[in-house]
Amino acid sequence: MLSNLPETPTGFVGRASELARLDEALRECRLVTLTGVGGVGKSRLALHAADRVGGGGRAVAWADLWPLPDDRLLTATVADALDFSDHTAIDPVDALGAWLTDQAPLLVLDSCEHVTSSCRDLVRRLLDASPGLTVLATSREPLGLGGERVVEVEPLPADTDAVRLLRHRAAALDVPLDGAEDLVAAARLCRWLQGIPLAVELVAGQLVDRGIGAVEEALLSHLDIAADRSTGPPRHRAVRTTVGWSHELCTPPERLLWARLSVFRGPVDADTVLAVCGGGPLTPPLLTSALRGLERKSVLTRRGERCRMLDTVREYGRMWLDELNETHVVSERHARFFLDRAREADAGWLGPDQMRWYRWTEATHADLCAALDHFLTTRSGAAVELSGLLGFLWSCCGHLPEAADYLEDALSLPGAPNPARVRALWALGVTHVLRGDVQSARHLADACGRAAEDADGRLRSAYLMGLAHLLTGRPMAAGHAADLALAQAAGVTAPGTVMCRLVRVFALTGQGFLDRAREEAESLRAECAALGEWWTRSYTDYQLALIALFEDRATHAVTHARSMLEGKRHIGDGFGLALGLDVLAAALAAEGAAEPAAAAYAIGETLWSSVGHPQRGTPELGPVRVHYESTVRSLLGDERYETVLLQSAGRGPDAVLAELLGPAAQE
Repeated sequence: MLSNLPETPTGFVGRASELARLDEALRECRLVTLTGVGGVGKSRLALHAADRVGGGGRAVAWADLWPLPDDRLLTATVADALDFSDHTAIDPVDALGAWLTDQAPLLVLDSCEHVTSSCRDLVRRLLDASPGLTVLATSREPLGLGGERVVEVEPLPADTDAVRLLRHRAAALDVPLDGAEDLVAAARLCRWLQGIPLAVELVAGQLVDRGIGAVEEALLSHLDIAADRSTGPPRHRAVRTTVGWSHELCTPPERLLWARLSVFRGPVDADTVLAVCGGGPLTPPLLTSALRGLERKSVLTRRGERCRMLDTVREYGRMWLDELNETHVVSERHARFFLDRAREADAGWLGPDQMRWYRWTEATHADLCAALDHFLTTRSGAAVELSGLLGFLWSCCGHLPEAADYLEDALSLPGAPNPARVRALWALGVTHVLRGDVQSARHLADACGRAAEDADGRLRSAYLMGLAHLLTGRPMAAGHAADLALAQAAGVTAPGTVMCRLVRVFALTGQGFLDRAREEAESLRAECAALGEWWTRSYTDYQLALIALFEDRATHAVTHARSMLEGKRHIGDGFGLALGLDVLAAALAAEGAAEPAAAAYAIGETLWSSVGHPQRGTPELGPVRVHYESTVRSLLGDERYETVLLQSAGRGPDAVLAELLGPAAQE
């Protein structure tokens, strides 16, 4: 069952009546929008409501929209939250709607206010396409659609729940508020703060360094909330005033770091903060101390090893970054850092760090997009290089539409150096192949080959051309393209080398030269295993499983299919998982394990649907599917076969895949 909710924070205070009202609204309406001022607790209330829905057995998807600067990545972000890895060439919203047609999830869109118009259109189209879909949005304003139930989130009652929140946060910082005077002061503070949770938490963060009486005096006398005559509703002023007051009470290094941290779109680890936000007065020791101080003051929230700023706090930091005239400088440093890291990822792809780089690419997706957005408007050569470095990684782990869009935008710019342009052309060709547009991929392979100035560029061009030939049933042409490129690059060890060798294995299998294909695959697999490389190795396992099936060696086929799936699972390659499940199902059927085979077919179909395609792969796989699906149905009987399919689909891909892979999948 789909559920990608963020970790539910402890210490949720009050909101019992709001949760009950929200539960009712979600049962009665297909679109519910939580509105309210920044910092009032919309996201946390939505998270708890969604957690209750998920606890009742319904699929739940959570889409963080706050990292998006505009609507460019809106559809891709929502698709990613729903586990849809779009491999189609049609309109992305139409593809997503088709995927959702027969599903009934709760989709939470958190922080819609800066992309309200685009959210409105997206939600309307998805609700029309999927009768079972329910959407819960959080925003500072309604989306404005017919049938929308708007639930305004009020501040916490100042004298009760707000005080409880303040005491809870203070206790977490080892500052108990138990005395009568403390409680009276806490109540006065919470009334001044209008009961707004963000303001209360920021005030709690100041209690580490001073008593509550000093905090109250500083807040009231320094900024004089009672006399605040600035424009805007009082609740907006309470948040703005408290954020500004918290900023004033930070040390100079903390204030500078607050401003510089606003450049990040997603959660970030301490090493990245040190690399991007250092410089000038922020020496490494001062920066480390400032980072701890901001977390202690509740300016930052932490999830595991990564920290992030809430929207309102980040907006304030961005304002100060502009005031300091550092926006361009820090954005450039941020983009250069991620370009350098992408170069490291590329250099380490053919080695033991490959899996780590795939995970890093996924964890930093929002900031990689930010770096590309920066380069697209400042340095075309860097935009082409970064999009080319990321294109293949993104295509393999569920970000195909973003990869294609950024590559096309970057390649439309003048001035890119030739090696970077060749790499980007190749990566764009890969996205076309995965979307089923083989003809465009061939044209890009030709362009890549003509422009390539080094062996790796020519090898990648041959790989792309070979892949296009394989998918259209021309294994001899694919093998010829790979052999020619390998002969011309004799002695070269590069990613393009293993890719072309992989094409040769596929081509030999497709032509029926099974002995040679098996020898080539085993040799390539052994070399990849020695290197610690998984992407190529998993596809050699796929071929070895298929060859074993053709040779009636079912047990070997099962072993290799499971190995392939283990690699693809770690990378996050939905397309590869779907392929692997087809061959595992066939291998299990050949062994006579009919029910596990049916379960593998069931979740394989789910994953094929999640990339927007019917079952695909090289042509020789088609007859294998047909034969062994028929075998499984015969072994189980029609009724039992359909029952296993339904039960497996209901349990969800992750659970069934873990069971099929055995103990290794639990690691």
